[in-house]
Amino acid sequence: MSIQSPRVLPRVPLHAHWTPLAVTYLVLSVIGLIGTWTYNVIAILERRDYLGDWVGSGPSVSSLTVDLLIAAIAGSVFIIVEARRLGMRRGWLYVVLSGVTAFACMFPLFLCMRERTLAARRAGAENAPQETST
Repeated sequence: MSIQSPRVLPRVPLHAHWTPLAVTYLVLSVIGLIGTWTYNVIAILERRDYLGDWVGSGPSVSSLTVDLLIAAIAGSVFIIVEARRLGMRRGWLYVVLSGVTAFACMFPLFLCMRERTLAARRAGAENAPQETST
């Protein structure tokens, strides 16, 4: 009985791995950025009380706010844990940047980069030499 070391996959550049799922996530990221910032700019131009409007516009808006806030927190935890698991650098940056862009932009962007990382790993595994057992 021999102890086998874990297989290390060769590093494959991400630029070649635009899967349909990665493109879908990227498109959602752009839509999320444009959709949210359209209303952010309107709020700024109208000098609205942004946080007051966010939570003080009635029970249904407050319900939606809590719903999205919990989803954003869970998504942020997922981003950090999954980025570490996959060895993606600076996963925390997606969470930080969601505060200045929008979670609706950064979460799909993370999913896009995650999909590309997984595609690169699959391609690396396919190109790796096969181990022979003796």
